[in-house]
Amino acid sequence: MGLIVLAVVAVVVLWIIGVYNSLVTMKKRVENSWSQIDVQLKRRHDLIPNLVNSVKGYMKFEKETLENVIKARNQAVSAQGMDDKIKAERELGGVLGRLFAVMEAYPDLKASQNVTQLMEELTATENKISYSRQFYNDSVTKFNTKIEVFPNNMIAGMFSSKFQPFPLFEIVESSEREVPKVDINM
Repeated sequence: MGLIVLAVVAVVVLWIIGVYNSLVTMKKRVENSWSQIDVQLKRRHDLIPNLVNSVKGYMKFEKETLENVIKARNQAVSAQGMDDKIKAERELGGVLGRLFAVMEAYPDLKASQNVTQLMEELTATENKISYSRQFYNDSVTKFNTKIEVFPNNMIAGMFSSKFQPFPLFEIVESSEREVPKVDINM
């Protein structure tokens, strides 16, 4: 009888260890996928001042638009925590979309090789952000589901300070659902 109890306890302990280790692995995958987004966001943050400086001579009457881009970029750079960063990046994406729309009204920009190159780099970066965001959201969904389903939620609850749900990096506004249109054939 004592061996049966010992065997049951051993199986339960091994199961707890297995669930715990899988939660740790999934959490690390989420953290890694966030860092992949962060790399691309930093690249976008670096490109924006160069783009604004390149177009500001052509867009003298669009000072407010350019200031909004810089303001949103600075808020995104200084945002702390995932929730704040996600919110700031959503705002920056919307402001960039408005900048691209305004830029289409300036045919002189078509002749600027520097602007064209920056737009191509920004488009490539936006595509990488989109892909990284998709991978992050997939990882978050799997992790959040794993910590919420029974009986894993009991193990996650035992280590509640370590296993908290992550926020999704979703696009909320309809204007943000549209990929910014970048005309590289300016």
